[in-house]
Amino acid sequence: MPRTNAVMEPWVQTCRRELLDPTLIWNQRHLLYALREFETFYNEHRPHQGIATARPLKSLPSPITELDEIAQLNIRRSKRLCGILKEYRHAA
Repeated sequence: MPRTNAVMEPWVQTCRRELLDPTLIWNQRHLLYALREFETFYNEHRPHQGIATARPLKSLPSPITELDEIAQLNIRRSKRLCGILKEYRHAA
């Protein structure tokens, strides 16, 4: 199906490049766990260039306009899948 291929091909390429190439998969259970984690990361955290760097399941954050807020940014990094996937968030 041409329409499905246009949607799935970028996902498969991204999954392979960012998850499967750097990961040693031990068995089917490990593969399914890694794919579930990557799917959550892909849809909820990873920015997508085609949709104005938004995440598919979350809205864009409001822009920071005050210079004081920019100077006091506190960014936290968390790791998923033993550090293969990295998430960055503003600290509260």
